[in-house]
Amino acid sequence: MRVLIGLVVAAAVAPPVGATDRKPNVVVIVADDLGYADVGFHGCKDIPTPHLDALAKSGVRFTSGYVSGPYCSPTRAGLLTGRYQTRFGHEFNPAGKDPGLPLTETTIADRMKAAGYRTALIGKWHLGAGADRHPQKRGFDTFFGFLGGAHDYFAPNGIVRGADAAGDKSYLTDAITREAVAFVDRNKAEPFFLYLAFNAVHTPMQADDPRLKKFAGITDPKRRTYAAMLSALDDGVGALTAKLKAEGLTDDTLVVFFSDNGGPTMKGTTINGSSNAPLRGSKRTTLEGGVRVPFVVSWPGRVPAGGVDDRPVIQLDVLPTALAAAGVATKPEWKLEGVDLLPYLTGANKTVPHDALFWRFGGQTAVRQGDWKLVRYDRAVEGGTGPSAAMLYDLKADIGEATDLAAKDPGRVKELQVAWDAWDKGNVPALWAGGKAD
Repeated sequence: MRVLIGLVVAAAVAPPVGATDRKPNVVVIVADDLGYADVGFHGCKDIPTPHLDALAKSGVRFTSGYVSGPYCSPTRAGLLTGRYQTRFGHEFNPAGKDPGLPLTETTIADRMKAAGYRTALIGKWHLGAGADRHPQKRGFDTFFGFLGGAHDYFAPNGIVRGADAAGDKSYLTDAITREAVAFVDRNKAEPFFLYLAFNAVHTPMQADDPRLKKFAGITDPKRRTYAAMLSALDDGVGALTAKLKAEGLTDDTLVVFFSDNGGPTMKGTTINGSSNAPLRGSKRTTLEGGVRVPFVVSWPGRVPAGGVDDRPVIQLDVLPTALAAAGVATKPEWKLEGVDLLPYLTGANKTVPHDALFWRFGGQTAVRQGDWKLVRYDRAVEGGTGPSAAMLYDLKADIGEATDLAAKDPGRVKELQVAWDAWDKGNVPALWAGGKAD
């Protein structure tokens, strides 16, 4: 049996599905509010992440990995559908009576289940709390976790197994890890799709004492707690990869890891002690610090180990890549906007996967085409209010978006604006207002 962890790379290097007796498994691991700078493979010094680093070393890390939403729920809506979430109105976080992911949309779990996979969501949902939006009504056979955007790490209220209270008093990150490993154990003989959605390192800032003691040398209390929380997530990744190894599945497993958005460093967000250096901006902005994230794909023996790829990719690519690995032909009427990354990972296609990437988040907008980015961002990041004017940046020379070139190159500003306007014609009005900044 072959396991795909991280939808982005597996199918690309693997032999055709029909050439083996089993389809590959697929595992997608998502961190919550992780800073771009806060993993060892991006140079972090004060928080060891040995298991994430090993995952990156075993495969390819995309240094220009993006998400289509600058905060939690929109990114997840894009991930599960393979479409820009603004196409169906899921522009903001749902809150209160906001329904969540529209029932018109088919999820990656629906599609993988139809292809014969056992499917599970372990962790955070944040795509609607109504009975008709429950994960087990959206393609997942198994669900353990919570329905909202954030949860206490020690309180069991709200943690469910299926639709029933789980009564689990374990530290939540460890409980999520335990359930993910157990799902693999129960389904190791069959193809499975596992969506492992940690809520770490999202607020509330809560860590267990043994891990806090590991980081006693970090003087800032918020950063210390953040480090302990991230260490728990890293331990979880290590436990999962160890289980795959123990079951002889490592070489047949495609793993994708990324964060749902950049670290929340701006006033008004769920500030957690993260760092997005050298990027500018925060969660809830369309600057690089809000939408460029750690992004790894691993499949030993099929994806070259130790690879570093700077071509822009996005979490929308996970669904079509997973389907390609599973041998599922996509259809034009599905209107997928992600790309099957496998040919790019194997070297069969040396061009870029996307001509351009786009963002719309209320008055904030952005388009990246090649190395150029035109962006309107939330001026709260610099102490102001409302969206900025259109700013032009050359990301190859200025990854920190420090030097606005709009006045010097009005022709390029116009070109990128025309591209964004054409893309925006396919969007619909947001189905609800901004919601909370979870």
